[in-house]
Amino acid sequence: MMTILLLFFPLIASLAVLLGGSKLAAKLALGLAVVELAITGYVVSVFQASGPEAFYVFHSWIESPKVSFHLGLDGLSLIMVLLTNFLTPIIILSAFNRNTPHAAGYFSLILLMQFALVGVFTAMDGLLYYIFWELALIPIYFIALRWGGENRVAITLKFFIYTLAGSLLMLFGFIMLYWYNPDQSFDIRELYRIYITDGNQSWLFWMFFLAFAIKIPIVPFHTWQADTYRESPTQGTMLLSGIMLKMGTYSLIRWLLPILPVGVATWGPLAITLCVVGIVYASIIAIKQRNLKNLLAYSSLAHVGLIAAGIFALNIQGLQGSVVQMVAHGVNVVGLFFCADIIFNRTNTNETNELGGIRNLAPQFTTMFMIIVLGSVALPLTNGFIGEFLLLYGVYEYNTWLSVFAGLTIILGAVYMLRMFKKVMLGETGIRVPEFPDLYWNEKLALSMLVIVIIAMGIYPQPIMDMAEPVLQTILNKTVI
Repeated sequence: MMTILLLFFPLIASLAVLLGGSKLAAKLALGLAVVELAITGYVVSVFQASGPEAFYVFHSWIESPKVSFHLGLDGLSLIMVLLTNFLTPIIILSAFNRNTPHAAGYFSLILLMQFALVGVFTAMDGLLYYIFWELALIPIYFIALRWGGENRVAITLKFFIYTLAGSLLMLFGFIMLYWYNPDQSFDIRELYRIYITDGNQSWLFWMFFLAFAIKIPIVPFHTWQADTYRESPTQGTMLLSGIMLKMGTYSLIRWLLPILPVGVATWGPLAITLCVVGIVYASIIAIKQRNLKNLLAYSSLAHVGLIAAGIFALNIQGLQGSVVQMVAHGVNVVGLFFCADIIFNRTNTNETNELGGIRNLAPQFTTMFMIIVLGSVALPLTNGFIGEFLLLYGVYEYNTWLSVFAGLTIILGAVYMLRMFKKVMLGETGIRVPEFPDLYWNEKLALSMLVIVIIAMGIYPQPIMDMAEPVLQTILNKTVI
């Protein structure tokens, strides 16, 4: 029952905000998102006492083909749902004190996106999962198309074509799994048990991997990312970078590894190599960026490349690191793009060469921005450290040389992030910074929540690791061939 409530409450909230009109849309959306977060908190407390068995829902939905309404919350799903429902109110709060036309539609789409994301992370039937996967594309498409920048039409179309092409490959993959399954079902429990020949596993691997690689994204399937992040409104960029790309990394763990172990063993070395190449490539490109949102987009590309590499390392350290870093990256990247939005709304520029000296005018903002930057560069006692440490350890266990190149994400990340902070926040006052009011109430509240999580996770990440470990160990055991 609680799983159904977690899933459908954002959908009801989305309809309520749409019908409530634009005047109160932001406040109503925030209030309902906080209620969803409270429900999630209750589920986490009960989950620790009763275990995942209490949070599975199974009903027959379609007889032929056999599709079930199968939802479930294990440790992995619950962590991703918690991340989604923690970040959504912060994303909504970041839009306060902003002039948002047609606000009812805007905030309604954000909550609809939350509904689809929770569906992806709780669906335990392949076709149901695919439906939520596709549904998540609809609200973000319209958010970017309606409220994006000047080049939003062409950029959004490119993003839509990329992701739709990958989704269709995944759909064909699920159809093939259905026919390979003697029980003719999409149920994940049965898909985990079916026998698929080595050759067919290779084909299926690429059908699923391409869909997930585009969503993450992994080089060379990343070309939509920077433009889409730059042209989308800030809240759309936060949804894309903070939560939506986690659909891809989560799906690698949930669907790809345990169902296609031979395909992963055959093509995993190529996949992890692409991930490491992407880390180095994105870090070098980020160093050259002068546009703040572009820099953050390539920084995100480097970090998620390391997450995916840890997953393909196929050891418990890599998998645990990937889950911890998914949470840490979601928190950090939302904070970074929010800081970029604050800067843009006060200066009307994202060009780092035109900024500087903000520290002298906004000390509270400078302090919080600095903590978020330190979390992003994996300073010890921040949330980014333990995840990246486990990921690099996992990649090292897989291949020493790959870990050397993967480790460049920390070195190069420190270079471009700290240099960006110096140019934007320190030094003499830039030509676009004659005045810079310090944080407004909503900005202070949102950034404070993120900073608290950055420090808390850095000091004590054990609850996340304990929650994820049982399901990760089970999945890892299924990859042994």
